[in-house]
Amino acid sequence: MDKFETFRALHVPGKPFILANVWDVGSARMLAGMGAKALATSSAALAFVQGSADLGVISRDDALAHAEEIAAATDLPVQGDFENGFGDDPDVVAETVRLAAEVGLAGICVEDLSYPACTPYPAELATERTKAGAAAARALRRDFVFVARADGVMHGLYDMQEALARVAAFDAAGADALYVPLPPTMDDLARICAATRKPVNALAAGAFTASSLGDFAAAGVARVSLGSSLARVTHRAIFDAAQAMLGQGDFTPLAQSISGGEVEALIAKGAASA
Repeated sequence: MDKFETFRALHVPGKPFILANVWDVGSARMLAGMGAKALATSSAALAFVQGSADLGVISRDDALAHAEEIAAATDLPVQGDFENGFGDDPDVVAETVRLAAEVGLAGICVEDLSYPACTPYPAELATERTKAGAAAARALRRDFVFVARADGVMHGLYDMQEALARVAAFDAAGADALYVPLPPTMDDLARICAATRKPVNALAAGAFTASSLGDFAAAGVARVSLGSSLARVTHRAIFDAAQAMLGQGDFTPLAQSISGGEVEALIAKGAASA
């Protein structure tokens, strides 16, 4: 199998893999060197890199250029975190799929919210957008995983009943995998998994960081993504160290750092083969 077929084969309900969201070549190669099976971009992490706000700010061209750099950095398959597909119209979602494939991505996920207003698309339009993205993915000459996201629960814009209805509609529209970020409980996540035979993504963030990979497996999850969590861990380290240094003149937090040699070794190990 090539890496695109490998990416699809990783999606086994009840046997989740970790989809490691990265933000630059160095983080991509480090995660690859440490044994990650697949990588993904993160819209929020990219926003941190560019010094901007998340959601509805980064352009499609910028997201594609960033994703292309990540995809070329290692031999691992990479998924693009592409917000709402960078447009409201179903045809825009389809075009985003085609462009994502051109830059070497193994798949993308697309949300059901309109930006910058952050309001849910009507269910019918959200489903048509999924249908267009899935059809564009199937028309490609190689494998491509199209993931439909129902983000309203995470933002408090609709309830679990609506999320489950959207999951069913996105499933029927041809999505390869489904994703409802941060449902209220693990039981709710299990309900999502039980509502479809398609692979379900879970997000390791918020209260779900207290769950193990085994917990996600028991719920029926096929993959666990990190979103911006790992990127925010690095920013936490920056914040804590800078607060100590700039506030108290205390450099002891720097003693917790990994050695440059270890970082370089992992980057070299994870680099794409020639």
